[in-house]
Amino acid sequence: MSPSLARSAPSELNHWWSQLKFRLQNKKGWNEMLDETFLLHTKNINDIPLFYAAKNNSVGCIKKLLSCASTNIFERGALGETALHVAVMSDNVDAAVALMDGAPELINEPMTSELFQGVTPLHIAVANQNMNLVYHLIGRGGDVATPRVTGLYFRKRIGGLLYHGEHVLSFAACAGNEDIMAMVIDAGASTRIQDGRGNTLLHILVLQPNKTIACQAMDLILSRDAELDQPVSLDMVPNYRGLTPLKLAAKEGNIVAFQHLVNKRRVVQWSLGPLSSHLFDLTEIDSWADVMSVLELIVGSHQKEARRILEVTPVRQLVSLKWNLYGKHYFRLLLLLYLLYIGTFTLCCVFRPLKDAPENYTTSDMDKTIRVQKNLSESYVTYEDSLRLAGEVISVLGALLILLLE
Repeated sequence: MSPSLARSAPSELNHWWSQLKFRLQNKKGWNEMLDETFLLHTKNINDIPLFYAAKNNSVGCIKKLLSCASTNIFERGALGETALHVAVMSDNVDAAVALMDGAPELINEPMTSELFQGVTPLHIAVANQNMNLVYHLIGRGGDVATPRVTGLYFRKRIGGLLYHGEHVLSFAACAGNEDIMAMVIDAGASTRIQDGRGNTLLHILVLQPNKTIACQAMDLILSRDAELDQPVSLDMVPNYRGLTPLKLAAKEGNIVAFQHLVNKRRVVQWSLGPLSSHLFDLTEIDSWADVMSVLELIVGSHQKEARRILEVTPVRQLVSLKWNLYGKHYFRLLLLLYLLYIGTFTLCCVFRPLKDAPENYTTSDMDKTIRVQKNLSESYVTYEDSLRLAGEVISVLGALLILLLE
């Protein structure tokens, strides 16, 4: 087992164990449990004064409540959220600023429930693409590098609706707002972050449903990462399953992201008016020196869309070249051997020695056998029969060979 896979095993076990424990504790279906949790969240907002003021953007009430000694600024709701989370989720800039000024301890406070574990106000502001809130949070010390979202609601799973990674920058990349992405990177976020699955920002973008926005975000991430002068390009960094972003796009059948990443590596050989020639990098695509190449992943993928990548340049040209150089000859050899086997088997069945069944062969009325196998002494072949049989075999094989060569 490779080191990367070995590192991912504990996180995978912890993921499945937390899901199982959560299901056993709730003993309800996923959708029903979510509905009840969010209903309780709404009820708590109306019952807790500070939450209610944050929800309604009431700055005066927030200041009065914060000045009151009986107010617990760290009070949590059904999602494990604080009052600042409520203000940011409602896009209430004035209420959020009042809370940050009166209780700066809440700025980097994460949610604590199993569903939303690790979500900070900055995560929410970035996901909602609220530039003002992102600016105020970062300006007041919002951490853009350390917080990680590990709640079940944000885990990658079958039927999941939201997978934005774990870090603030990955949330910004999935939202696709280039200004917010630049702001987060300038504040100290690294473009080399990886989540619990080892997925980089490019891996996460490959898995997003809005492919156009994802490709635009890839360009910004790659351009900012190139400024770091790393020995290995970001698009060549694998996750814990050994898949680079290009391989993940092929496995998931994301043609748009695959073509975009391939075009990022191509080199213009020459250009003359509307005509141009490009050189494509076949690293990771060709199976010559890569056990888990793009071609192997396409063949083994369960996604129907993955087969369509075979029509994408340069995969189509590569498959055509391999077929003309190796594939068709190997196929013809196997076809010839198969036809030889079938032809020999058929001739043996046609010319097997038979004789009329004797009158006392059976006493059953149900047995209608009229021909039986000759014994060894009766089934000898004369010289003339041998020549005739050999001639028929040669003629059949010659016909098959001519058909194959055509």
